[in-house]
Amino acid sequence: MNVPETTAACRDAFAELASSDCIRDPYPFMRWLREQDPVHRAESGLFLLSRHADIHWALKATGDAFRGPTRCELARYFPRAATSLSLNLLASTLAMKDPPTHTRLRRLISRDFTIRQIDNLRPSIARIVAARLDGMAPALERREVVDLHREFALALPMLVFAELFGLPRDDMFGLAAGVGVIVEGLGPHASDPQLAAADAASARVLAYFGDLIQRKRTDPRQDIVSMLVGAHDDDADTLSDAELISMLWGMLLGGFATTAATIDHAVLAMLAYPEQRHWLQGDAVGVKAFVEEVLRSDAPVLFSPTPRIAQLDMELGGVVIPKNADVRVLIAAGNRDPDAFADPDRFDPARFYGTSPGMSTDGKITLSFGHGIHFCPGAHLARVQLAECLPRIQARFPTLALAEQPTREPSAFLRTFQALPVRLHA
Repeated sequence: MNVPETTAACRDAFAELASSDCIRDPYPFMRWLREQDPVHRAESGLFLLSRHADIHWALKATGDAFRGPTRCELARYFPRAATSLSLNLLASTLAMKDPPTHTRLRRLISRDFTIRQIDNLRPSIARIVAARLDGMAPALERREVVDLHREFALALPMLVFAELFGLPRDDMFGLAAGVGVIVEGLGPHASDPQLAAADAASARVLAYFGDLIQRKRTDPRQDIVSMLVGAHDDDADTLSDAELISMLWGMLLGGFATTAATIDHAVLAMLAYPEQRHWLQGDAVGVKAFVEEVLRSDAPVLFSPTPRIAQLDMELGGVVIPKNADVRVLIAAGNRDPDAFADPDRFDPARFYGTSPGMSTDGKITLSFGHGIHFCPGAHLARVQLAECLPRIQARFPTLALAEQPTREPSAFLRTFQALPVRLHA
């Protein structure tokens, strides 16, 4: 879409976001949408919100003004769900649940998947980062081109996941190989063969996790899976095997690509804005500010993939959203809303210096991890990985530069990469 010539008659923002122009740079179109059609109704009947205030309200109102889809509605949105293992797994994930089921599952996960548990991983994450950088160094020092996405950004969250969940590293890479196949098969325009391939990959993942749970039950270690399957003296409630397998499947899908993309975006920010690198050379507060600005300026998830169903007729921005309509939020557009963040297209970590995670100095929150009851449970883990790796990349390779333009995945809702070629300046 040629944005300067666009009229308010854009029929389907979702289709436009899948265009090659938007995959390369979606922000001009998002700006137009936020200004001209902020409560957009697509041809499919889905509504898309693009203003920060509206998105923040909708996320906070999930469980109240909005709910997850029922089984019948899921069958309507995903007509192949009756025969697809992957779509049925998607329907069983935490993001699709409403209270009180959501409340119970979230509590059981949070009981063991704690900030303290993740912080205890920092030394292990630092060792993984150092090892990956050591592996890249010889080729870079020979002035060769290295794919930072494959060699570092994608590998780090995989190895951290293996550490956290007590998986052998070789097993982790084998599982991760199927993630892209599953994600591709779950796309709204996936073909029947793609969905069949996703189902086959999901079946392998489920079989592995089922065996893993049994092993952790008979031989528990100091890892999250062992804790989740173990008994708690102060709480008799536990996750069933089916609930835990669904949870692990969802974490596998949601944790790799988004964290890897954020690492890629952070490195691109380091290269594009060398005057801002000083944030990575000081204290932890400065590093945190840089990380938060990366999350704001380039959210890895453009819009919410899961349905939010309106509980009643509502008016927003002069547009009536009818009861039972499916409403999605354009997270990346909200993060660049000038009504929330001054000069939003400028990369400026100062707007997050000395604040709580995700909160700007003006009291506005970033939307990249969601908000409300469906706030991403892996947010702290992603932030820790970024905080541990970015200063070390800067210190180890201060002359790092792009070797050629990165290649992005052709996805409408994920800002992910296929390759990020880098080299060292002489």
